[in-house]
Amino acid sequence: MGDIVHALPAVSDIVRHVPGARIDWIAEESFAAIPALHPQLNEVIPIALRRWRKAWWSAPVKAERLALRRRLQAERYDAVIDMQGLWKSALVARWAHGPLHGCDLRSARDPFASFFYRYRHRVVFEQSAVVRMRELAALSLGYALEGPPDFGIRAEPPAGLPMRYVAIMPSASRATKLWPEASWRIVLERLSVAGYAPLVFAGSEEEQARAQRLISGIDMAQALPRMGLADAAGVLAGASLVVGLDSGLTHLAGALGRPTVGIYADYDPALAPVTGAAFTASLGGKGTPPSCEQVLAAIGQALPAAEPGRGPGAAEAWRP
Repeated sequence: MGDIVHALPAVSDIVRHVPGARIDWIAEESFAAIPALHPQLNEVIPIALRRWRKAWWSAPVKAERLALRRRLQAERYDAVIDMQGLWKSALVARWAHGPLHGCDLRSARDPFASFFYRYRHRVVFEQSAVVRMRELAALSLGYALEGPPDFGIRAEPPAGLPMRYVAIMPSASRATKLWPEASWRIVLERLSVAGYAPLVFAGSEEEQARAQRLISGIDMAQALPRMGLADAAGVLAGASLVVGLDSGLTHLAGALGRPTVGIYADYDPALAPVTGAAFTASLGGKGTPPSCEQVLAAIGQALPAAEPGRGPGAAEAWRP
């Protein structure tokens, strides 16, 4: 999911530099709602690799794969770009009818993927994923990269949410990404005192149980029900602030222009920092999660210094 978010600015770049460009995007079906938020995409084509690999040789899955290959072969593309740089994404990109571009042997995330490409481009690996993908698109289509990233997406907050709330993402796909629950509770308590309702995202039963532990006894805190990505994007779009682990939703919040604090515990934030037009902070690193004090300090920078109607404890909430 994070890779999809990081690639969004490349779409805006292409539209700006290639007049009349028509862009299709192949995305895993469970994440297809994210690129669909970009109004300048022609079509989002879903693929189901995660579901297919559970029964790769079954008749229904083989029929779905064949239908996708025929669909991609029916269109003659002027360029096909593998933005992800993995062997599986390169293999799928080969199904499309058109000259295939990707990173070269020394700069692809998976060096083996480079052997699938007709055109291989050198893109420095030790930089943020957003910049890497923008550079790959620019090299593939022959324009000069310029300006800050424009994610190009918008989402409408749903009705019925608190006037001021902070979206919290305390769950992740791997246990190594998690942050201590005691630290999360301190953050939620301070937000509540400052007059912001903490809304905690949760999906699975395990995540719902974690969310209930985190919000227990904290005024205004809520555990959100499981929801689709389009609805989640709406919740993020209306948040005063987003605080979350290194996850797709946290990166999506930055892309939507919300002040966002990202907490990293098992990855180098320099390679995939939270990026966006508003305040962002990417704290911690591989094996070195940030302290509670570091996260609170970043929240203090992100929240407005003064906002009408904030609770009486707001001024004191973020003092060291």
